Amino acid sequence: MAKPARTKNSRKKAAPRKIQDTRALWTGQLRLSLVAVAVALYPAIKSGARLSFHQVHAPSGKRIRYEKVVPGIGPVDTDEIRKGYEVSRGHYVLLEDEEIEKVRVESRQTCELVQFVDHCEIDPIYFDRPYYLRPADDMAEEPYRVIRDALRDSKKVGLGQLVLRGREYIVSIKPSGQGLLLETLRFADEVRKANAFFSDIGTAKVEKDLLDLAEELINRKTAQFRPEAFHDKYTEALRELIEAKAKHRTVEVTEEEARPQRGGQVVDLMEALKRSVQGSEGKAPAKSRPRSRAKHAA
Repeated sequence: MAKPARTKNSRKKAAPRKIQDTRALWTGQLRLSLVAVAVALYPAIKSGARLSFHQVHAPSGKRIRYEKVVPGIGPVDTDEIRKGYEVSRGHYVLLEDEEIEKVRVESRQTCELVQFVDHCEIDPIYFDRPYYLRPADDMAEEPYRVIRDALRDSKKVGLGQLVLRGREYIVSIKPSGQGLLLETLRFADEVRKANAFFSDIGTAKVEKDLLDLAEELINRKTAQFRPEAFHDKYTEALRELIEAKAKHRTVEVTEEEARPQRGGQVVDLMEALKRSVQGSEGKAPAKSRPRSRAKHAA
């Protein structure tokens, strides 16, 4: 008996890729009206990419430890410590852990999309932290893809609220590659108004020649964003220093070219822009250049 012809929809489905060494921070439902999708939330940012240091007692080589002390009393036991909110200088309202738990926002297992906006409507200052939102099981994949493609086709971002670790967040959800990117947003009272910082900046129009040169320089350096072209030079230098000291070697650090700073050498703005434009001629914008590595001497 001849085997039935394989159609486009009857292709064998690839097994979902396992996410190693990453635990879901939250599992629940992504809801769009009456459509509910089982989803899981994962951190999009790796921890440990930057270096951190401990304080060490140099003569003994042992790590510094801290004791919790009260002025005039000395070290205290952990069970004597309470959380306190300072209502006036030196006066605190003490709260028990049980009291805080009673008012803690319950961890709702649903994130409902209640509004949709253009991505450009959200000021970047409100974005806090990114997460990957993926289907929690095979049954959730189809409605998940429906929401993803609908957001992509409409060029909209979904807004809702979500509780993570007892704290409530505004969240935005948008397509990202094959999946969805969820970003926590800051509330309005967490953001300082810009007017307080920029209100004293003059509003007079700049000279057209200066503006044209600046725009020419911007155009020459415009290219597609490639994050791998940028490097954390400070962390790389620190890693090299640590590696060298661990192997009892010394490191020579190459100093950057001195640049005119405010209060130092006065540089004519027009001349500086002209030289910048001339210096960018014939150079491909935003390409990764070879990094100068620190030289070590034995």
